[in-house]
Amino acid sequence: MKLAYRITSRISLALLVLMAVWATLFYFIIVEEINDETDESLEEYSEYIITRALAGEPLPSVNNGTNNSYHITEVTSGYAAQYPAIRYYDKMVREYSTNDTDPARILTTIFSDSENNYYELTVSTPTIEKSDLQEAILYWIIFLYISLLIVIIGLNWIILQRNFKPLYKLLNWLDGFNVGKKFTAPAIQTKTTEFQKLNEAIVRSAQRNIETYEQQKSFIGNASHELQTPLAVCLNRLEILAEDPALTEKQLEEILKTKQSLDHAVKLNKTLLLLTKIENNQFPGKKEISLNALIKKLADDYSEVYANRNISVTLHDKVQVNVEMNETLASVLFGNLLKNAFIHNHNNGSIDISITNTNISIANSGGDETLNPDFIFNRFYRGSKKEGSTGLGLALAKSVCGLYGMTIRYHFSAGKHIFSIFFR
Repeated sequence: MKLAYRITSRISLALLVLMAVWATLFYFIIVEEINDETDESLEEYSEYIITRALAGEPLPSVNNGTNNSYHITEVTSGYAAQYPAIRYYDKMVREYSTNDTDPARILTTIFSDSENNYYELTVSTPTIEKSDLQEAILYWIIFLYISLLIVIIGLNWIILQRNFKPLYKLLNWLDGFNVGKKFTAPAIQTKTTEFQKLNEAIVRSAQRNIETYEQQKSFIGNASHELQTPLAVCLNRLEILAEDPALTEKQLEEILKTKQSLDHAVKLNKTLLLLTKIENNQFPGKKEISLNALIKKLADDYSEVYANRNISVTLHDKVQVNVEMNETLASVLFGNLLKNAFIHNHNNGSIDISITNTNISIANSGGDETLNPDFIFNRFYRGSKKEGSTGLGLALAKSVCGLYGMTIRYHFSAGKHIFSIFFR
């Protein structure tokens, strides 16, 4: 989820909770204020009636044209002692003039005359319908919430989009950043301190990565170059030593094992040196190459080498595809993929090669488990690596593709491992 969406959703949720709490408090405060005003009016009216009743003056008519109504009931002393002197409560009362029930606020008070006779005075006055008030508040709160939400989301979106422009530019720059390409610092202009510091930190980190990458690349190239001579000398001396007739069978076997290990080291060294040359763009020569002819030649060569495994090769090349690239690197690229297809296959297996206008796919039978597409193109990745493999073949193929703007991908489908090169 984008940061703007996350902030907006959390603001909306917080606003919903805030409005709900505010509406609840608002309702109870309004009701309390109405009750206070009503109770004060009832108190004044009850005092007026009690004063006239104790003074023996005529009492006002029950239907005196006002909203107030009352009635007086004589009660016992026990009843008077049992209940509080003044009580307030809400009750639905029947309005006989309209034959309907309406909400009313009621005051009940107990008083006595000079002869200790006790009376209960009940005074009532119409009040608001609480349920109507709740509905009104609820509807208006919903309307207010939706209105505020629309306004806040709109303002929030505009503000975030404008203020987060430097962040989005940094993210886009990071997406396109590659240590193997020319470094160009992100052109971020902002007055926000946090974004300025983030920009500076990213630039420093990118420069350190580039320096480390260049140092490692230089080290690998120099080391591979320097190792060629001593490795060749060691192999030459082992070959001379192996021709000594005085050697025992055991000694000769150990020499051959040592030579096999050195052969692997030579192969690994040459591959690393080739990778370094590719990354340093030391293959400038280009010419138009027919991929159909190149792949057919490589497939025939490997078919002869692995003829004892009876692997069938099918080439689908109804489209003629020519590319501009170095011939050596083209052979390295497709030679590695075809060699892998033979090595990681099983006896009586199959290889299907498909050439289209946009890509070339090489699919081979083999293991039933899919490879990890996130790691197989990394150097020295050890999946189901065969004996004698350097672990650099796919890394080499990816480097060649990157040099010419191609993309290599892997997927597993219908029991086949498929490597596809997209060049358009």
